[in-house]
Amino acid sequence: MTAEILNLKSKISNSQSGTIIVYNLVVIFIFAMVMVGVLAYAAAQLRVIRSTVNREQAFDIAEAGVNYYQWRLAHFTTDYWDGNASTTPGPYIHDYIDKDTNQKIGEYSLQITPPLPGSTIVTIKSTGYTTDNTKQKRTVTVRYGIPSLAQYGFLTHSYVSVGSATTFYGKFHSNSGIQFNGVGNAPITSAKTNYTCQSGDGCSGTHAAIWGTAPASTQAFWQVSVPDILFSSFTGNFSDLENMATGQADLPPSGSGYYGYSLVFNSNATVSVYKVNGLRTHGTGYDTLGQAHSEDIDYSSTGRVLQYTMTMPSSGVIFVKDNVWVEGVVNGRVTVAATKYTTTANQQAKIYIPNNITYLAKDGNHVLGLMAERNVLVTYYSPNDLEINAAMIAQNGAIQRFCFSNTTKNTLTVYGSISSFLRAAFYSYCSGYSGYQTRNYTYDSNLLYGPPPGYPLSSEGYQQISWTSD
Repeated sequence: MTAEILNLKSKISNSQSGTIIVYNLVVIFIFAMVMVGVLAYAAAQLRVIRSTVNREQAFDIAEAGVNYYQWRLAHFTTDYWDGNASTTPGPYIHDYIDKDTNQKIGEYSLQITPPLPGSTIVTIKSTGYTTDNTKQKRTVTVRYGIPSLAQYGFLTHSYVSVGSATTFYGKFHSNSGIQFNGVGNAPITSAKTNYTCQSGDGCSGTHAAIWGTAPASTQAFWQVSVPDILFSSFTGNFSDLENMATGQADLPPSGSGYYGYSLVFNSNATVSVYKVNGLRTHGTGYDTLGQAHSEDIDYSSTGRVLQYTMTMPSSGVIFVKDNVWVEGVVNGRVTVAATKYTTTANQQAKIYIPNNITYLAKDGNHVLGLMAERNVLVTYYSPNDLEINAAMIAQNGAIQRFCFSNTTKNTLTVYGSISSFLRAAFYSYCSGYSGYQTRNYTYDSNLLYGPPPGYPLSSEGYQQISWTSD
């Protein structure tokens, strides 16, 4: 009996041991399965972390490439080939060194796109990657451009008064005082803090540098004590423009018996070049300084002799060492520069606008620069409704219509920009009102980074226009 009991206890004990072993095996199996999942998850997370680290490092390396080339452009403005010959295309590959360890940890590859003709915009595409994972790349693309002085819708060195019937769209700057009674939609700035009215200004007393009865929405754009814009810097541009002009686009003095040249732009991308040998008479006019001008400034109906018709110059520059009349429809990108290289005011070259001068389309593909050594003048017999599409510079004189007493006209529309050393005016008073009663000025925003050929650029250098990454 005792033996049977012992034998039964042994069987029970063996049965329990087997159950425990099976249980333990199940637990171990479950634990192993869980751990496999945990380890797989940990490994996946580690790969994600490594990938994220590599991706972020690749991004930092790509940005380093952009920063490097931004520095290069600041020191070598027209180097679009990373210091190589202009015939050597990219990409340009550079090592990226960790400053802490002084070890190479990656590379960036640069692709530089130079400005298109008529533009100052450079595109920098930088692709970065680490040495640990060369397949995981990040790219940063940045566009830089140098603003032109045509960034201003209106620019002058002198005091200026803006009437209540005038609307300006674009940046407005004077190195002197501004009486602004019109409407504007962009910064209106003066290099002065205060301004004391001078004889002939048509105002009196001392004012803040900008004052007037403009709407509050316009006055919100007023800023004073900003830096001067130096008109003297334009002088060098005439020499550069002369070097650019070749063949029929480089016009010498018109010769004895002639008053200058007449350029008529044709919509088929040609320019008809005339010599002017007859003028139409009119009364005395007065400039914005009150000085009398008895000279006639309109060519007569039979006062032109056709010299030739040429295609738009490939350099984009027509250089005239004489006075020149400009009109027509501009198809393409061109600058007309007129200078006699003299400091004698009454002998300096002038540009006359006798008729409409417009673009084939206002899409940035057609642009006209007018750079006069002295004045840019709207003539006496200009149309009652006149449109001017151009970026205009009067280096030593004014962009204006002389005041011919009691000869008012209807509407002047300017699309482009005005840079006038002396006071600009298209409507004034001289024993009676004269000029265009309604004046509308619209800034051509395409001029900011796509100025006319050879047009002066800002001293600000390259500015960032856009930034993208992937």
